[in-house]
Amino acid sequence: MTAETTGPEGPITDPAERRREQRGWYFYDFACSVYSTSVVTVFLGPYLNELAKSAAGGGTHVYPLGIPVHVDSLFAYAVSLSLVVAIVAMPLVSAAADRSGRKKPLLAAAAYIGAGATTCMFFLKDDRYLLGALLLVVANAALAVSMMLYNSYLPQISEPEERDAVSSRGWAFGYTSGALVLVLNLVLYSGHESFGLSAGEAVRICLASAGLWWGAFALIPLRRLRDRRLPPSGEAAKGDGTGAVGAGWRQLRATLVDMRNHPKTLAFLLAYLVYNDGVQTVISQAAVFGKNELGLEQTTLITAVLLVQVLAVAGALAMGRLARTHGAKRTILGALVVWTLILLAGYFLPAGAPVFFYCLAAAIGLVMGGTQALSRSLFSHTVPEGKEAEYFSAYELSDRGLSWLGPLVFGLVNQLTGSYRAAIISLVIFFVAGFVLLARVPVREAAREAGNVVPERI
Repeated sequence: MTAETTGPEGPITDPAERRREQRGWYFYDFACSVYSTSVVTVFLGPYLNELAKSAAGGGTHVYPLGIPVHVDSLFAYAVSLSLVVAIVAMPLVSAAADRSGRKKPLLAAAAYIGAGATTCMFFLKDDRYLLGALLLVVANAALAVSMMLYNSYLPQISEPEERDAVSSRGWAFGYTSGALVLVLNLVLYSGHESFGLSAGEAVRICLASAGLWWGAFALIPLRRLRDRRLPPSGEAAKGDGTGAVGAGWRQLRATLVDMRNHPKTLAFLLAYLVYNDGVQTVISQAAVFGKNELGLEQTTLITAVLLVQVLAVAGALAMGRLARTHGAKRTILGALVVWTLILLAGYFLPAGAPVFFYCLAAAIGLVMGGTQALSRSLFSHTVPEGKEAEYFSAYELSDRGLSWLGPLVFGLVNQLTGSYRAAIISLVIFFVAGFVLLARVPVREAAREAGNVVPERI
């Protein structure tokens, strides 16, 4: 039995129309992935730390709201705060979307708040570290909310048997745009003097251009995606919308309560929550580690991240093939071992040695895409039929839910020890704990208890 994809007036039976909407959906990943790659992973961390150092006037701390913050930990703390804001906002926005059936205006609002905040990063200079931290919090939270809405379209625009392929193409579009814009960033930054720009001006242009790219290409999905009309009954039809805040948390609680009837699904979600936090922290803090601890040039960091983007596509495809022969769970467990070895290697990485950093970046690229893609695919097998949307909403909250903890641990360890090496090795706990938790999940039984057909390899 397969679910139908639905349009504003009912099921979408025309494959051409469904593919048209899917192509529009791919382009949101194409639009916003540039922010994740160019802003969060490459430029903003080191640049924000430089602004904080300027404000500190040669000291080691700045004092926003009177709170002592080490200049090298500011970026990690801002990322952590942005994710706290995001997990508060997501249930509220989700409730508004469910009650109205109009996700597209909310997606547009989140996308353009994020794109606008990113574009405003052009104005970061001198000692404006507080403005930089504020813009990061706004943009990062807006991205999280928009990705929740974006992912919730997947069950509506694709039939179950094609969902893995549609999801994978979305990842591929995102990696492609990240690599393309990084090439342009590398040309601008490495040749900034020939363009009559200082290094700081080149960074500001790269930051702002990510916002412009995000806003421009977001027009494609906003034009092609459709809102779905809700049935005139149930919770969505009650009230005038003033109870959306309470409804958001009630909806989340109801989903979690329902998951208690599927404890193995909940166990997988917990394991994913833990190891994904490690993945996201490595991605967001790698450039800061490379510049401040290893003393690498910005061009080296850009090239390394470009390598990650290119190899992430190949790694996702390769891990997909491994999953067909060994099962998704075993493949993810193997990837978590590789992630742990990557962090151990990072701890011993010699300073000023870009070749070794490139090797580490290549290893990250090979496991990053596959870890994310297979995790989403594996979770889909444990979701009860007819509850895809609400369970994947909880999945997105899990994706962001503890993602503040990794940056917080990284920042605290760095502040307490004064060592980025100690901070990077502290992240091993997320991969080890995630491995142990995932290894204990009987995913085949979870799929069977959810009422789904169990693949030969899972």
